[in-house]
Amino acid sequence: MKAYVLIEASAGKTKGVKKALAKIKSARATVVAIDAVTGPYDFIAVLEGPSLDAIGQLVTESIGVVDGVTRTTTCVAISIG
Repeated sequence: MKAYVLIEASAGKTKGVKKALAKIKSARATVVAIDAVTGPYDFIAVLEGPSLDAIGQLVTESIGVVDGVTRTTTCVAISIG
C-alpha cells in the first residue's frame, strides 16, 4: 500500500520537523520521500507498507508525535480502473 501524509507544522518549527521526519525508521512501513511544499500544508510524506494498519501505526506513533507537527492528513492511494 501507498499513502500520502499531508503534514502541518507550527510556525518556526519547520526546520526541526524536517530533521525529525528524515530520521523516522520503522520495521513495518517505510517513509519513501518527504517534500516541503507551499500551500496549506508544510510537508508531504510518501509512505509504503504492507497494510493500512502498518501505515497508520507509522503516522500515529512516529509522525504525529514529532515536536512541531500540529496536524496530519493521510490519503491512501487507490487503483482506479
